[in-house]
Amino acid sequence: MTIIKAFWLLIAAVAVLIVLWSCSALAGALPDQARTPGAINPDVTQATIGKTICVSGWTKTVRPPAIYTNRLKVKQLAAWHYADRNPADVEEDHLISLQLGGSPTDPANLWPQAYAGTYGARTKDVVETKLKQLVCSGSITLKTAQQAIATDWVKAYRVYVGAITCK
Repeated sequence: MTIIKAFWLLIAAVAVLIVLWSCSALAGALPDQARTPGAINPDVTQATIGKTICVSGWTKTVRPPAIYTNRLKVKQLAAWHYADRNPADVEEDHLISLQLGGSPTDPANLWPQAYAGTYGARTKDVVETKLKQLVCSGSITLKTAQQAIATDWVKAYRVYVGAITCK
């Protein structure tokens, strides 16, 4: 093999590693468990899902006002020393989503999650909806869904949705 071929093979291998690393980098994807362990809404139980989360539009009845989540977002961005403190770049996200019976206002269930990137807020939305569908169809329990999303939503995505596409 010539030196030139070896050089280009090395460049190609490095490029592949960079792509794989950037897609698998989880920095910021998961909240700090000490600050955001998740919290549930006590009104949502396995016995009440037919009257709560499985009713279309129910989350609108419990969603906190934007003024509350916007103030909390700004406070958390500063207190937690986020590099990007632009509130427009993040969603004040419920770790255990409202559609899975997460607490609407408990700060233990809210964290600033970036919109951008492979593991951004929009990607998490997909697994939240999938878990809700599975709970409402009786395929998994509410508790299983809540634990999956609170423990590691990226792993839950891979288990219940499939591979995450790099963005």
